[in-house]
Parts: sequence; C-alpha cells; structure tokens
Amino acid sequence: MFMTFNFNKMFFLFILFFSVMISISSNSWFGCWIGLEINLLSFIPLISNNKNILMSEASLKYFLVQSLASINLLFCILLKMSLLKNFEMNFFISILMNSSLLMKMGSAPFHLWFPNIIEGLMWFNSFILMTWQKITPMILLMYYFNKTFLIIIIIMNSIIGALGGLNQTSLRKLMAFSSINNLSWMISAIMISENLWILYFSLYSFLISIMCLLFSMMNMFFINQLFFININYLIKLMFLINFLSLGGLPPFIGFFSKWIIINFLMNNNLILLNFVLIMMSLILLFFYIRIIYSSFMFNYLKLKWIKIKIKNNLINYLNYFSFFSLFSMIISTFFYL
Repeated sequence: MFMTFNFNKMFFLFILFFSVMISISSNSWFGCWIGLEINLLSFIPLISNNKNILMSEASLKYFLVQSLASINLLFCILLKMSLLKNFEMNFFISILMNSSLLMKMGSAPFHLWFPNIIEGLMWFNSFILMTWQKITPMILLMYYFNKTFLIIIIIMNSIIGALGGLNQTSLRKLMAFSSINNLSWMISAIMISENLWILYFSLYSFLISIMCLLFSMMNMFFINQLFFININYLIKLMFLINFLSLGGLPPFIGFFSKWIIINFLMNNNLILLNFVLIMMSLILLFFYIRIIYSSFMFNYLKLKWIKIKIKNNLINYLNYFSFFSLFSMIISTFFYL
C-alpha cells in the first residue's frame, strides 16, 4: 500500500475529506475560507514526520505558502463585502481572489512551491496533493473567475508544465510538472462546464492513482531506477499505457476528456489557446516516451541485482481498464462522426 495506516492517519484523512465538503457546500465565502483552513490543518500532520528532514521541511513550506494564500483570500472576501457596489474595484478583487486560489492549487505563476514540496513527500501524500487538494480551490474558482485572466493562466500553466519537466530526473518532480500542465486543461474545463471538469478531474485522478501506486510498490523515486532494476516487461507495458494516457495520446482514455475540451474551445473560437495546449501536450508526451523508451531499450545486465514482480490483481485490472478503453474510444469516434 501507499503508507502504513494507523488511527491518527485515518482521523486526519477523514478531517481532510470533511473539510472539502464544508467548503463546497457552504453558502458564504467565510464558510469556504473556514473549510480551506481545516483542510490545511488536517493535511500538515499527514505529511510531517520528525524522522525525515525532507518531509518536515515540506510540511513547513506547505504551511507558509497556504497561510499566505489564505490571508490573501480573506483580505479579498472582506474587500468584496465592503466595496460591493464599486465595479472598478470588483475587477481588481476578482484577479486577487483568483490569484489566491491559484496559489493554493499550485498553478503557474505561483507554482514554485509545488515541485519542491512534492520532492519531500511519499507517493501517497504526493497523490493527495496532486488530486484531492485541488478540489476546493478549483470549485471556488468556478464561483468567481475573470475569464481574460484565466486564459493567460492557462497558457502559462501549459508552457511551464511542459518545459519544466524536460530536464528532470526525479519522478516526483516530473509528475508535479505534469500536474501543472494538466491544470491548464482543468481550468479550461472550468470555463466551459462543471460537468466537464468533473469528467476530466476523475480520469486524471484515476491515472495518477495508478502511477503513484506503481511507483510506491516498486519504491521508485528517480528515472535511473527504471534502468537499473530488472522489471517484468508486463509492468513496463503498464507504464507505457498509463504514461501515454496521462499525456493524452489518442486513442487512450486520457485523450477522451481532452478531446471534448478541444472541441469546445474550437467552437468558442479560442484557436490560439487550443494550439498552445496541443503543442505543449506533445512536449509532455516527448519526455514520457523518452522515459519509456529508455526503460525498454537500456539493458544494464551487470547492474540489475534487484528483480521486481508485482503480484497484485487490482493493479492488473486497473491497467486492463486503461488498455481496453482503446476500443471504447474507437467506437465513440464512429458515433461522433
């Protein structure tokens, strides 16, 4: 499993789940802010560890960044309540509030804390930070966003997420920059429809969970471990399917939600935005394929003293689902035509 569960961890995970429910079901901005604060205070004990300096450092950085974003959000809420009829100030408040929420989810240009903190976490905590911790800020962003500002943020996320992962040797940092790139697609989905965002986020969380589970079971944190460890070719095939699906290569399941977003953006005449998203996804696919190609082709026989075989039916079923989604994509294409 990702981590050894005990009562304390389960308790904080429950509070983490409960805090998101508070924020998304609240009918006031103060209720949303309280839910965010509970979320912060419940996630810190999950990632902190006195025996690991990197995890302690990551928890401190996370606390400082999230506290700063919360202060900005609270300031925006108070400002909005006091200057409700001033339309000129509303534009400034919307940008400031959007910036606070984008900082909370690790979006560019407020992304510098995100890869550094993930580098100090275990795979389970990284999975929570890349998926569950983005739910509340993104839903709050749906309530009050500035379209022009978000289009600029989408382009920045797409470019930084693609170019930032090119020279990374750490798998956690690589997944962090991949998350930043996927965030551009999620924000695009927010601008289109809430149901589309739910679809994209669900598929992204599913693929990320498989990748983090595989890396956790094999205790992998760096790319060169894929070359030095004697891995079964079926496991390498699982990596191939999930990496290509995460990059959005057709006809894998990860392309399905991106395909819908591309169609909506084309219908709304956002052709330049569509072009940037597609081109940056190609760069993302480039370094995914580079990892897979290297792990398949490099053969260090003298160095492979560790042999790994995964006997877990759940992993096999999840990967078979990703693989057989090829056929559903092909069928859906015919229906679309």
